[in-house]
Amino acid sequence: MDMSLDDIDLTIGTPTKELVEMLAGVRGRILVLGAGGKMGLHLCLQLHRALEEHGRANQLLAVSRFQTLRGREEFEKYGLSALPCDLTDSKELAALPDAEVIYFLAGTKFGTTSDPDLLNRLNVEMPRQVAERFKTSRIVALSTACVYPYVSPESGGAREDVPTVPNGAYVESCLGRERAFTDASVKHGTPCVLVRLSYSCEYRYGVLADVATRVYNGKPVPLVNGHACVIWQTDAVDMIARCLKMAESPPCLLNLSGPEITSIRWLAETFGQKFGRKVTFEGSESETAWLIDSSKAHQALGKPRVSLQEMIDLTAAWISKGGQRWDKPTKFEVRDGKF
Repeated sequence: MDMSLDDIDLTIGTPTKELVEMLAGVRGRILVLGAGGKMGLHLCLQLHRALEEHGRANQLLAVSRFQTLRGREEFEKYGLSALPCDLTDSKELAALPDAEVIYFLAGTKFGTTSDPDLLNRLNVEMPRQVAERFKTSRIVALSTACVYPYVSPESGGAREDVPTVPNGAYVESCLGRERAFTDASVKHGTPCVLVRLSYSCEYRYGVLADVATRVYNGKPVPLVNGHACVIWQTDAVDMIARCLKMAESPPCLLNLSGPEITSIRWLAETFGQKFGRKVTFEGSESETAWLIDSSKAHQALGKPRVSLQEMIDLTAAWISKGGQRWDKPTKFEVRDGKF
């Protein structure tokens, strides 16, 4: 595989014709809030390039502190408009331009177990302020599949009507974020989608990269969470963008991942064969894991285009050539909610 980092971002940031068609009906400004994280650049690229087809690329604005993963310059080199903003600052939030559409990607996860005030401020209070500020917009807000209880692989995964469980401080704050958008949606009639995402993957991070790197480096693969639901980032971003058409009040709940429930043991052994490495394991599989059923999303938006086998092949090729990794482990093996 001979791909540069620019090639990766532009490939993942290629819009589908379905997204181009959907955006024909969006005439107002689109803001991507929290754009500086793992998915923001790719979402912005897909939206920007789709809007270019309509001659309206200037509708899109990427908003972030640009301090977590990606800097402002990474957006601007692709011709994307980027505005630094601390969404927790009420004055900066109020100064943002009005928008027809909001994609909300902001929040925090890792290293926050011992800091409940930070979790509350970034995952609950800030989303509540954003929901009020953009009460006349249509909103797609990212959440997490971690809000569900653990279920068995045989169950097919938790569907959207399964009652949520506040497993740890992080998950509790994510439920607080969902309540913030739900309250505003009900109060103001704001059309909204809450996307409960499970393990988006690309070359540099995700469950596949985590497992592949351990196998390649001869480290044991933990099995306590023995199964996972994964989706390639190209598909995840496309479906996040297009689920805007499902926005409603009260909010539409939407699970988002791939169609399979994937065995971690099988993944590790598959990577071992590709790398010619002996695979070792740590622990044994629990009877349950964080698993979701994404059939509602697939029925409305179509199934992911990148198959699990293609995801494995792309990841293995990248790891084999010594491709860059982000220091953003998924911690897929964690079961107590302490990230």
